[in-house]
Amino acid sequence: MKGMIFLFDLFLMAQLTFAQKTRDKEVMLIQSLRTASNEALAKHDVDGMSQYWLDDLVLIRGNSSHLAGKDTIVAAWRKLFKDYPKISYIRIPAQITISNNDTLAWETGTWKAFNSYSNGGSYSAMWKKTNNSWKILAELFVSLF
Repeated sequence: MKGMIFLFDLFLMAQLTFAQKTRDKEVMLIQSLRTASNEALAKHDVDGMSQYWLDDLVLIRGNSSHLAGKDTIVAAWRKLFKDYPKISYIRIPAQITISNNDTLAWETGTWKAFNSYSNGGSYSAMWKKTNNSWKILAELFVSLF
């Protein structure tokens, strides 16, 4: 009986180790996607930014206004960059948590702004894995500085 318990415990530990390695890999992937998104944002490359968004993206901006839908948000970013060519933002992730079923992720961190109405604040993003690819479903920015 002790042998069966030992084997079960060993199996359980292996499963947990595998699950943690999978989550660590997914966290690193989302971090790399955020880095690429920040690079596109720095270049005012709206097409580059929007490749990480789902079509039904919801965005709550730092000034508490909100937008819904990828096309609407693309148009808003294009207008912002046209009207304010020196504006710049960066998101700095502090934590990324992957759901138990590996289909959702929660990212939190700080954002910084330059040549904007705010100097930055905190943000959160909800990522969804569809077709084996992570995309942003929702982002919330709060202006604090």
